[in-house]
Amino acid sequence: MANTTHTFQSVQFIEIRADQAGQRIDNFLITLEKGIPKSRIYRALRSGEVRVNKGRIKQTYRLQAGDLLRIPPLKVSEKVVITELSDSLSNALQQSILFEDDAMLVINKPSGLAVHAGSQIQLGVIEAMRIMRSENPFLELVHRLDRDTSGCLILAKSRAALLNLQQQMRQAETDKRYLTLTKGHWLSQQNIVELALQKNTLTAGERMVVPDINGKPSKTLFEVKQTFSDCQLVIAKLFTGRTHQIRVHSASQTHPVAGDEKYGDRAFNKQLRQRGLKRLFLHAWQLSFNHPVSGKQVTFQAELPESLAKVINQLERSYA
Repeated sequence: MANTTHTFQSVQFIEIRADQAGQRIDNFLITLEKGIPKSRIYRALRSGEVRVNKGRIKQTYRLQAGDLLRIPPLKVSEKVVITELSDSLSNALQQSILFEDDAMLVINKPSGLAVHAGSQIQLGVIEAMRIMRSENPFLELVHRLDRDTSGCLILAKSRAALLNLQQQMRQAETDKRYLTLTKGHWLSQQNIVELALQKNTLTAGERMVVPDINGKPSKTLFEVKQTFSDCQLVIAKLFTGRTHQIRVHSASQTHPVAGDEKYGDRAFNKQLRQRGLKRLFLHAWQLSFNHPVSGKQVTFQAELPESLAKVINQLERSYA
């Protein structure tokens, strides 16, 4: 079932509560103004339409308790809000749950499902889980995965848990490991790639990330797990969490990720399609962090989805 909703059409004034303090202004607006394109929100911040305590602020400004926030009309076209899930999606998400308690929920996100709705996407993981867990007053994404990437994804059930988990990620206290299939054979069993990355936009309008000395420091460890004739199954450990980091770092070493249409090798992708690969071979396999309430270290693993496991099985048979 779907309902239509309208965004606010007049200026709003909001006083920031103590439990809302600490958020970046851009993230606060994105959460508050559901369905508004991010580009519209950033434009409102740059132009000074959004004000805090009557003054201009940058998108990186962190809200403080008592701040008076002025939000202009950010009207766009009507947005369709999904209020019920199909049985197939509901069952798939229910079966994907790896862990749940009062503080958080960890799922094995399916490939092809965005983590949140956008201008071209009506429904993402967070919207779907809010419908499934409508009894929870608070449910937010702790981090993100690309739409085509599957695997471990954490959702927080309280603001305290959200802030705790996000702080662990900012301070590199979270151990993130991915499974990926890459072209060719790496030089060593373990390979460190340290390349600064910069978000870039090509003239065609496609968003790209490129190695750039002026970009953000980025570090990935690639550890070979299994070798085949023309590719390897690799564990990629992230020391930083940049956009498309694994894909760009591996491609920079001439070992692009299988099925990567943006940074990959066209001929290699074609070969893997013939072996049954129909998606990006990137899976958030393991997450380790401290539980936001108990403080004890917890580790979660998400098995490879059947579609990727079948490709590995075929590679094993042909390489035997």
